[in-house]
Amino acid sequence: MEIWSWICELLESDEWSTEANSPLVFPLVTSSNYKQPIQVFKKSVSDEIQPIQLKAERSFDTNSSAVLTFSICYGENTLWVSDTCPLDSKQPFLPLILQLLQEIIACAPTAQESCCPRSQLQKVKPDPVLWILESHSPESISGFFDVVFLMHLFWLCVCDAPPEVGSMYFHTLLAPNLEGFSCSRAPVLRNFLVSVGIDVELCFMRTFGYMISKLLILKELGVGLQLVTPLPFRNLGFSYAMESHGLWIMKSYTPVSAMRLTSCNDKTSRFLALHPQEAVLKYALAHQQLEAVMQLEYSVKFNDGFIQVSARVDNLRFHIAKLGFNKNEDDDYSNEMYFPSRIRIWVGPEMGANYVTSVSLGRSTDNSEKEVEMQRVLKGNFGKLKTPEVKATSRTLMRSKMKNWNWDQNADGNVANIESALCDNATGMELATLKPSNGVGGNNFRDRYTGASRAFTKNGDLIFSGNECGERVEWRLNREMEGSVLKWRIGGQVWLSYMPNEVNTSYYETRCVEWCDEVDLPLIIGNYLLN
Repeated sequence: MEIWSWICELLESDEWSTEANSPLVFPLVTSSNYKQPIQVFKKSVSDEIQPIQLKAERSFDTNSSAVLTFSICYGENTLWVSDTCPLDSKQPFLPLILQLLQEIIACAPTAQESCCPRSQLQKVKPDPVLWILESHSPESISGFFDVVFLMHLFWLCVCDAPPEVGSMYFHTLLAPNLEGFSCSRAPVLRNFLVSVGIDVELCFMRTFGYMISKLLILKELGVGLQLVTPLPFRNLGFSYAMESHGLWIMKSYTPVSAMRLTSCNDKTSRFLALHPQEAVLKYALAHQQLEAVMQLEYSVKFNDGFIQVSARVDNLRFHIAKLGFNKNEDDDYSNEMYFPSRIRIWVGPEMGANYVTSVSLGRSTDNSEKEVEMQRVLKGNFGKLKTPEVKATSRTLMRSKMKNWNWDQNADGNVANIESALCDNATGMELATLKPSNGVGGNNFRDRYTGASRAFTKNGDLIFSGNECGERVEWRLNREMEGSVLKWRIGGQVWLSYMPNEVNTSYYETRCVEWCDEVDLPLIIGNYLLN
């Protein structure tokens, strides 16, 4: 979009007029680049199209210092006005970015079970944003600013503007620029999320999920978006990985409707073809987002002749966030959510690495639990009585119980895979492999968020600690790699399934998403050693 380049050029622009109130204009949507009118209104929006523009106006404050004020306009209507940006500052556009971020967070759909009220949301601190501006090139900041600007425009154009403005936003601004949200195209966004704090990160990424969910709903309704979007509508999520304090951490955010569909009882079902009750259910499910955190603990140990790298699962957390603003928990669909049904994690050296000599896997977890109950009663006589007054019996009872989750380890070359699937502990059936020909099945997973033996938390989360996921994995490396910082691969694949929880419906499906990234492995003496 090159908006940031245009903004930076304003500092030295010779186009400023000496006349008052003569702003410079950056066209966002014009009649020439809006080429896909849709018939969702009484007449084509192209018949009454007005341009959407970003305007910059220069003025002078009370100290005679030049300042810039930005505004977004639809035709003659002003939709938004920024705070002033002092041109004599070292970072004159820091107030602009802070304002955009703060307004994004203020509008963000927080999860309904969030313990942080909207009135207490943390404000964006200027230091992380200032560090972004000072430590990254203008070219890389440009992609970050495009993402922030598009997210801010979403609330402005879709919620606070005439309907045709929202249509223009989805068709001409958001859909053609979806690639900018990928982690590979927006590395500054990753650095921003790492430094800004988890509260801001969650609000920021839930806005992203809500925005993508609305886009995918419009696409399924068939309002022209499939014609203007060259990118495939799948895996439209954001993930990043980092190394910190002896942990490899991978965070991932993916709207469920953007995940790849693997099985469904009716793949042709669309909103307009469904029964009204099922259409409402599908609409509610379309506003859910998978938020995953995968933490692996690693250590480096130096031995004579080789280096030993060890890793094990520290914590796995999978949260299904309901992206909405309705706080009413009494509706019929408040407990209808997707749930994780299969998980796969992999970690290992970068592709083509020749410094790893071997990989050793740990023992997989046992999938059965046995309970033994034993009762013994003595048999004998008292005194010289001919008839015993005490009779004794002996009884032994053994019960077997299947776990919902068990973890397997295997290797693909030098990459270790850790995998588990959710099983019905009564039938042993894997929920993620359910096919339409099997029938709905999974009746034991109704009311799955209640009861003492539930497989999930009450709000639908799934959490694993390290001692539940098998033993650690070890690699042996050549000793000459000491002192270097290697790139290690880390990735994950998660399947989410939906089955009826409380409502009466035959609808069910399973979706899948996959992430992959790189983390640092510093081979430096003094690292924390696993016991």
